Order: sequence, then C-alpha cells, then structure tokens
Amino acid sequence: MNHRIKTPRHPIPNRIAAWVCVLAMLPISAWAGSLSVYPSELQLNQADASHRSVVVETLDSGVTIDRTLEATATLSVVGIAKLNDEKLATPIGNGTATVTYRFGDLETRQTIRIANADTVPPISFRHDVEPVLMKQGCNTGACHGSAKGKNGFKMSLFSEDARIDYVNLTRDEMGRRMNVADPKGSLLLQKPSGWVDHAGGVVMRTKDPAYETLLQWIKEGAQDDPSDVREMISLEILPKHFVLEGERKTHRAVVLAHYSDGTARDVTDLSVLSTNDDTVLKVDDSGTVTSGTRGEAYLLARFGQLAVISQAIVLPEGGQPEWPEEAVARNYVDERIFAKLKNLRLVPAEICSDEIFVRRVYLDIVGVLPTVEETTRFLSDSTPDKRAKLIDELLDRPEFPEIWAMKWADLLKVKATNELDRKAMHRYNDWLRESFSSNKPLDQMVRELLTSEGGNFTQPAVNYYVVETDPKVIAENVAQVFLGLQIKCAQCHNHPFEQWTMDDYYSFASFFSQVGRKSSSDPREAILYDKKSGEIGHIRTGQAMPPKFLGGTQPEVGGRDRRALVAEWLTSPDNPWFAKNIANRVWEQFFGAGIIDPVDDVRATNPPTHPELLEQLGHRLVETQYDLRALVREICNSYTYQQSTQPRDPENKDTRNFSCQRVRRLPAELLLDAITSVTKHDVKFNNLPKGARAVQVADGNSGNYFLSVFGRPSRDSVCACERRQEPTLGQVLHLINGDTIDTAVQDKNGRVANLVSSTTNDEKVLDELYLAAFSRRPLAEERKSIEVYLADSENRQAVFEDVLWSILNSKEFVFNH
Repeated sequence: MNHRIKTPRHPIPNRIAAWVCVLAMLPISAWAGSLSVYPSELQLNQADASHRSVVVETLDSGVTIDRTLEATATLSVVGIAKLNDEKLATPIGNGTATVTYRFGDLETRQTIRIANADTVPPISFRHDVEPVLMKQGCNTGACHGSAKGKNGFKMSLFSEDARIDYVNLTRDEMGRRMNVADPKGSLLLQKPSGWVDHAGGVVMRTKDPAYETLLQWIKEGAQDDPSDVREMISLEILPKHFVLEGERKTHRAVVLAHYSDGTARDVTDLSVLSTNDDTVLKVDDSGTVTSGTRGEAYLLARFGQLAVISQAIVLPEGGQPEWPEEAVARNYVDERIFAKLKNLRLVPAEICSDEIFVRRVYLDIVGVLPTVEETTRFLSDSTPDKRAKLIDELLDRPEFPEIWAMKWADLLKVKATNELDRKAMHRYNDWLRESFSSNKPLDQMVRELLTSEGGNFTQPAVNYYVVETDPKVIAENVAQVFLGLQIKCAQCHNHPFEQWTMDDYYSFASFFSQVGRKSSSDPREAILYDKKSGEIGHIRTGQAMPPKFLGGTQPEVGGRDRRALVAEWLTSPDNPWFAKNIANRVWEQFFGAGIIDPVDDVRATNPPTHPELLEQLGHRLVETQYDLRALVREICNSYTYQQSTQPRDPENKDTRNFSCQRVRRLPAELLLDAITSVTKHDVKFNNLPKGARAVQVADGNSGNYFLSVFGRPSRDSVCACERRQEPTLGQVLHLINGDTIDTAVQDKNGRVANLVSSTTNDEKVLDELYLAAFSRRPLAEERKSIEVYLADSENRQAVFEDVLWSILNSKEFVFNH
C-alpha cells in the first residue's frame, strides 16, 4: 500500500478570510487532497535496470492529477540510486532507501530496493526477446502468430510457447534468421528494420531499444534460457483507478511484472498498451494517457501471456450538475445506475412520454405494437400506477413467451437440417415456448437441456445434442451460451490474455464425451443415452483428459452421468457466471446493450459497466428461483428503463452508462410483424397458417427475404453477433423499393382501404394511422401538411396509402425509442 501523509491544515487567519470567496470560485483542481506514489515499493535488480514512478495527487473530490514532474524527490540514502526529473530511477549501489516525494504541503514515501547493481545478466529469451517481438506485433494472428505463420516463419500466438519460438527462430531453415558471427546481418534484425524487404514493413529502427535488445541477444550467442528460469506470475498496472477532469489532461501509468523469485520490474515500455474507448481515453507507447470526452474507459496492458486493466473516469470541468428532483430511485436498478451517473457528473434523462412508453414496453415485452384501442385506453388512463399495471398485464400475455422462445431458439441453433428433422425442430421450439409460458425456472430449463436423454421426438430437450454432436463444440457452446465465456481459442493454444488453458478446454469437453446416440424404429428420430465410456484426448499430448469444471475442481464421477455433474455445477448458486450471464442477457433485451457487452464475451479485459448492479441482478434471479417475469418486472418498472432517449444535457455523449435510453432498431421479426399490424396485411410464412407472426417462425431457415435482409440469424452459431441489428443500405432500399411495404399498404382488404371506405372523416383516418404506427396522434404541422396534400389530390385512398408508406419508412417507425 502507498504511504499517504495528509498534512494538517492550519486555520485560515482572519486577515485572509476575504480570500475564501475567491477560492470557492476556483476550479476543483485548486483544492488539495492527498499524495500517493506508484508503486509504493520499487525494485532495481541489475545494473542496467530502470524504473519509473508515478506521483499522483488525489483531490477531495476524487479527481487525480499527475504530479510526477512537479513533485520533488529526496532519497534517504545518498549514492544508492539516481532519479531524473521524470522520476525514472536507475541503480548506483546495492541497498534499501526511502524516497520522499513532496508537492506543496503534501508528501508521500516510497521504498526502493536495489540488488546486483554491478551485474548485467545475459538477455533472457522469454523475458526480453519475446516481449520485444510481441511489442512489434510479430507474433500476432495477423503476422507470424497466425496458424500457418507468414512467409515461411511461424511463431506461437502471443508467445504462448517460448520453446517452439526459440527453435523456429534459431534452428528453422538451418538457422538462417540468426548470424552470430555477424549479428547485424541477422535476418531477425535486417527485415524488421527495413534493410531487407519485409512484408510487414519497417517496425523498428537501428537506434530503438527493441533493436538493441535483439542485437545484444544475438551477440551473446542467441542463447535459450536455463531450465530454472524464473516465471512471470502476475502483471499489475498502476494506478488501478484514476479520475481526470477535463479534456486533453495527461496521466502516466506504470506496468509491473512480478516473478516467481519474488522480484518485480517495470515493463511499461515492453507492454502492448491500448484502451477500450479512444473517444474517452488514448494511450501512447510510454504509458501516458490523454483524456477525451466524458465517460469511463479502461487502459489495457498486455505483456507475455497476461493482461491487466486500469479504470479511468473522465469528467467534464465545472463540478457536479444539479440532480433533477424527479429522478428518484424506484428500486435497486436505479440506485446502482444513479450512483454511477453521479460519479461521472451525469444526470439521467427525463421520463419518457406515455406515448413513447406504451409503444416501447409493448415491443420489448411482447414484441408487438399496441393496437389503437390499447394505446387510446392507456393514454386516457389517469391513475398514477398505470405503467406498472400495464407491465403486469403484458407479462401475462401469450406473446411474452414467444419472444423469449425466439431469442433462445437463436442461441440453441433451432433450424431444420440433415441432422435435425423438421418434426423434431418444431417439437424443440414448442418445448422452448411451453417452458417460458409456464414460467419454468431458467436454471431448471438449462438442467433439462444438459441432462436430456431418450428420443428427440418425445423428449424435445434431447435435440440439444442432435443439433451438435462434437463434444468439443458442445463444450464451447455451453460455455458461451450459459456462462458468457468464449473458450474456443483454447482448443489450439492457451488463451492469450485470459485464464483458459488447453487443459481447461479439453477437460471441460470431457463432460460431453460419453453422449451415446442410436436410431429408433423411425429413422428420423435419434435416441440419446449415457454410454458410460469415451474420453477426450489432448490435441498435443494425446492424453485422455479427466472432466474438470472451468476455473474449478475435478469432480468425483463415481459412475454418474458426467452431464449431470456439469449441469449441477453450472446452475449452482455458487457458480460465478451463470446467474449473471442470464441477467445480462435479459438486461440487453430492454436496453440494447448488456452491462457486459457483447453479452457472450465475459472476460477480465471486457469488464461490466456496473459490476455491483450485475451482481445484484444475478442475485435476484437466484432469490426468485430464476423467475424471468419477476426480473423483467423490476427492470421495466425502473426509472432507468423509462427514461427518454434524449439526454437532459445536449453535451452528454454517453452511450455506456444508461444516462438515457438507447434508440434501438427493431429486430427483423418485430419489424415485419409491426408492418403487418399497421397495414393489416398478413404475410404467409412457410409451414405456418396465414396470420402467423414472424416471431412464431421456428426454423432458422425462414425462407423470407425481408427477415434475412434485416438480420435474422440463420442459427449457424450460438454467437449473439449472428443477429445483425445495425442498419444497412440494403434495408433502406428494400423499405423504399421492395414489395414488402408497397404490397401491404395497397392491400384492398388492408387498413387504408377499410378506413377510406368506412369514413369520410380524414382526421379520424389520420389519427388511426399514427396511433397504429407511433402510438401517438399527428403533430399539428404533420396534420397540416397532409391536409394540403389531400386538398391537391383527387384520389383520397392514394393519398393515405402514400402517408402510410411514409410512416413505415420513417425512423420513428423502424426504431424503438
């Protein structure tokens, strides 16, 4: 820990009391708080070592200011180390000393330990050479770290296997990449420095430290490390949290590698540095970050096989804005969201209008537009709890389970294939719909899927193992769908920056290696059973891998079905991922983004925006026995959900912290159903009766062009990314020129034709079209322009068809606001 010393402040003398008013008007940075130095203990373990420090002032407001250049440094022992103006320490002699840093009346202390000050050890292949190659991008997937290498030279991805890298560098192609007799003539130096043609271009100069490291290693004979070489055990980036006030503010960071022998060193210059949001935070190669617009971002440092993050908050200058009186937390959702907004000096948007709310909540909960009658009834209701009552009503409607059946059919790859007969596919989809209709607890539903056995006609959950038969792919899908974890890359190599190893991958796949399949009297039907035998072999060693939980222990199988063991572990309240993953997917349905986003990419380097809220949402699922309706009710009743899409502050560019609702394009099925609802023109789907909705199409092979263009997934993978929600030019062209809208608005039995023939009241016709599509009546200027159009035309029906065509092509219709 840092030694923080906060010097007591003296009372303000009366003669300068007049300055208090002036000081109150100074920017927040004028107020001092405490001083810290990172790291609190610094090691220099060889003669050519160097180590930076970061001196940070933390104001009473929580804002942090980099005082590294301004602070003074005093060593308690003279002649042990040297510190330059940037507080870069280099050794002079062995020993231990205390460095005292002072800024104004604040001070902090750091311990500095120096050993081997007269020794320069040989260059380490693992700890010096490999990091240089990684920093230059040589071992990335786009270069020599790809599966097949590049131009005849292959390295392990991100230095995953230093032994192979050493052999390939020094022995492959008869060692032509090394020239110990003429080190500067080595291809390892000549290609990246541009002296010999290099497909990757010039990535280092002859005076760069990276070049000098490689040159020195070759001069020393390009030796491999001894067998007892120390191992890196952890990576650390400091400070772990900082708060910047205003744009274009800079702040240093330092990256430390910790080793098995107890030593640590500064690896900032050797680390690959990046941020997850360049609009909020940028970083250069030296570890200096620069603030951008208001928001939260993470600084990511990668070194060797490890990655670590540091949280940065960028605030606008000017202090905390006034909190709106009406923004009162309604439940734990708002409490957590509001707390974060206050930390970011943001305020929530206003509550959306009743017109926007009724349309939004119908689309989100039941996937349909409210009818004109339902909208009118809600808008005329003056009771204060009408929104809560409407939410309860929608949760009891039969369309609610259909939405969730559709979402899970995407994740479970429900589609007719050579393996999955059409009859079985429909049984599978029906089972999903019935499970959600009966409010079956989600953990129970997952257990039924994972432990299913019998015929896939009579036991529809069995189709989980019919859709996919490879135990390794099943394991990948289980991890991604039910836990939000992506372990696929660990099939071929240890995950570059996460904890998953190849051993983890094959041990987890072993839970699904004993699934037996046989035919029934009906050749279309598959029968599933536990065959009690069958192992998964490690791809490199060939060794049979015993089943082991991800990040956990190896269970005692004892003759039990291995799938039952993994199902119990996965759905246990103690599982660190399952409940939060389900909660995160539910959250995304109502906000267009997960608290962890993408929802199926849970990793340390993709942290949640609101970790405490995600934890609480998962806890609520467990508390309510995975009652989906209960969780949806709590989310939809929150102030956060019912916000407007327009931020209260026009300068607010926040897109991650839910300070306002997101404008979300309607999913393909909901958009087509909305067009059908407004026009009263039914679309015929394959193998479904006329009048069926797009949401009810069970097969991933929908055969419908509109659904395909608007991003309905073909269900070839379990990735959430397969559903495409981003607008495209093809979608715009189809709405404007395609036959979907044209045919619907001109239907002789459709809404426009019926309205025009049943009433001569143009205002009534116009009101109904707007209420059906937007859940609101037309604005005065809209009404006036349409009245002018009507007056200039002799074909009343054609005018209203044009009006409806325009409505259906509008952003207001295509998006949920």
